Amino acid sequence: MAIRTYSSGEIAARGEAIYREQIQSRVESVEKGNFVVIDVESGDFEIDAGDAVATRRVLDRRPTAVTYGICIGHRAAYSHVGGFRVPTLYD
Repeated sequence: MAIRTYSSGEIAARGEAIYREQIQSRVESVEKGNFVVIDVESGDFEIDAGDAVATRRVLDRRPTAVTYGICIGHRAAYSHVGGFRVPTLYD
């Protein structure tokens, strides 16, 4: 069996399309803030409060899954809150 490789852009596009077309309307009102991890080849998915847990469950069923994860009800899965210092040449 040949294994297909995808660019990160292809994975994101496929994952977003599957989420929008097949999953979003079923989960957004009751699972907001949880993570959905989708196998972009099969459409199989898992939902959990932790992205690693959802990913593990998908991979347990489909060890060769190509996964894409998003946080339900948010535009991005992660955000950076707070400040951080960027070193300069003079540090």
